[in-house]
Order: sequence, then C-alpha cells, then structure tokens
Amino acid sequence: MADLSSPTLRRAPPRGDDRLFLTERKLRQGAELMFFAYRYFTEDADKLLTGRDYGRAHHRALHFIGRQPGISVAGLLEILAITKQSLARVLKPLIEDGLVRSETGADDRRKRLLYLTEEGAAFEAQLSMAQRERLISAFREAGPEAVEGFRRVMALMIDSERRDDILDFVYSNADVAHVETKE
Repeated sequence: MADLSSPTLRRAPPRGDDRLFLTERKLRQGAELMFFAYRYFTEDADKLLTGRDYGRAHHRALHFIGRQPGISVAGLLEILAITKQSLARVLKPLIEDGLVRSETGADDRRKRLLYLTEEGAAFEAQLSMAQRERLISAFREAGPEAVEGFRRVMALMIDSERRDDILDFVYSNADVAHVETKE
C-alpha cells in the first residue's frame, strides 16, 4: 500500500488526458456523492449529539481533544478553524457536563490544556463507533486499491499550503489514548 504521508503522494503529478474523467457531469456526481456520503457518515453521531443538545462542532472538539490529550485551546482553535467565541460556546457545555477537563498549563499559566474525562472518552468513542463501522464496511467492500485512492483524493483536496502540516498531523500519533488521568 502506498504511504499518503510520503512527499511523492502529497504532490501528485498531472495526469494525461483529463477529459477521460474530468467531465462536468462526473465532477458534479463526485460532489453530490460527497454530500450524501457525509450525510450518512454523520447521521448516527448526530442522533446521539441531539440527545444531549450538542452539534457537530462538539463532536469535532471531543474527537480532537481525545486525539491529542493536553491540547491547548489555541491548538484546538487552529485545528477547528473557528473563532474563540465559537469555541467557547462549544467547550462551555462540554466542561460543565463533565466530558472535558480544562487545566492551567504547568509551563505557562496563561495556557488552558484540554483533556477528555472518562465520561467524555466514552461518549466520544460512542459517537465515533458508527462512523468507524461505516468506514470499515465501505473499505472492506471497496478493497485496498480503492481505499488508497480515496485517501489520496481526500489528501489532495486539502489546500496545498496546509497539506503537509495536516497530513503530518493525521498520520502521527494515530494510537493516542483518549483519557489522561490526573495524578
């Protein structure tokens, strides 16, 4: 399998005759498939989120806090690309409901570091399970070559100026524990 984090796959060479697959119809179909796939990808998690009066921004915050325990508020802001006010509206209920813990940074008291609590990690796992199951099912049915093609297309849709940084993030620390306990 090809490694998407390799420099050669990050900057794909131009193909030969684009007219074979880059027709207006196929581009429109590709966009529509992405819309529908995203709808079904988020559907099960949305039901769980709605039950707690949360939205997709809450899910994204839980995901990335779990992915990178001890992430700073500034780091989360950069990943989510939202305003401080929007992040505050997302974090406040997550902290109040005991899903996220915020601590002062040991080296810089101005930093706020974020961690999932045990309850937060369990909820994040529940939210993500249906999505992982959908990916597993689709990946198995499509096969390894299609999966690599999908990953390549997704990577190449990221703006080229940010692609290397984002791919470095995506392909690093993939097996981070979701819960950090305070000793």
